[in-house]
Formats: sequence, structure tokens, C-alpha cells
Amino acid sequence: MATHKEKIKTSLLNQLTNMSADAEHFKDLINDYLNFYDIKNELVADIKARGVSVEWQNSATQKGYKKNDSVSELVKVNAQMLKILQQLHIETTEAGDDEDDF
Repeated sequence: MATHKEKIKTSLLNQLTNMSADAEHFKDLINDYLNFYDIKNELVADIKARGVSVEWQNSATQKGYKKNDSVSELVKVNAQMLKILQQLHIETTEAGDDEDDF
């Protein structure tokens, strides 16, 4: 049984082939997209595990909460993933990613 990531890759490659644009550059962009997909999933897992704020402590008297940097990084990764899809003129209608909803 194919993983969700494999289904996404197959879908993107199929759409690329259907567009008659299967140049290596575009395949490389799909691999970049899939690498960002892994990063996105790790960021989502971190946010789920630690929350949007994380505790910090420099010494016995200096401690507090700060924002979880994974939140802002997730926004950046999602934006880059969308830019790659726009560059490829591909839509994600065949294999959506509904597993990672908050």
C-alpha cells in the first residue's frame, strides 16, 4: 500500500506528464516539494507536541514562555510549497493532505 507521500508524488508526476512537461528540472522541483512536505510534517508534529508557546529557562531565576518557532517556519514552508506548485502549474486536487490538520 502506498504511503500518502508516494500518492502525492505519483499525482504530481502524473499531472506533469499530462502537461507534456516532464523535463528533469520540473522533476527536481517535485522532489523539492516532497522534501518540504517532510519538513512541514515535522513542524506540525512539533507544534502538536509542544504547542504554539514553549517554555525557556536561562537560569534558576530567568524563565518564561516564547513563541514556538515552528509556527512561523510552517508558514514559510507552506508558502514555498505553494510557489513550487505555481511554478509547475499543478493543483493538488488528486491527493490532498488532510492527515495533518490541527
